Amino acid sequence: MKNRRHDAILDIIAEQPVSTQEELINILAEKGIKTTQATLSRDIQELSLVKKRDERGRFRYSLPPTALAEKSIFEEAVISVDYAMNTIVLKCRAGMAQGTCAAIDSVEHQGIVGTIAGDDTIFILVRSEADAKKLSKKFKSELFPGR
Repeated sequence: MKNRRHDAILDIIAEQPVSTQEELINILAEKGIKTTQATLSRDIQELSLVKKRDERGRFRYSLPPTALAEKSIFEEAVISVDYAMNTIVLKCRAGMAQGTCAAIDSVEHQGIVGTIAGDDTIFILVRSEADAKKLSKKFKSELFPGR
């Protein structure tokens, strides 16, 4: 449910200007997704959404540039996501691991202790196995929606 709600939020803010949480709650309800203000507030934080002025000067929710860069490079570079204990392993296309790793480092993901990249593999050390499972699931849902 959370992943579906997150995907819907990202689709909504990409399609139309949304400037308040109340407005976003109403649009989500129109799409059949009921949520509370408290849940939406956590979603906004987890998605790293920011408010920026659009070309008309109106404030609207959007992804920060680093999150957009991370999502773009992820879609292009990452082939698979897995974890063991408290380490996440991302397999990438040849030569793309270091750039992808830099994109990961530019976004503050909860629980990450550090990252290291080779040519086609990234190791992400997180604080616990629960963090590894949660972040792996997030990466997979972004890379392979619907799986």
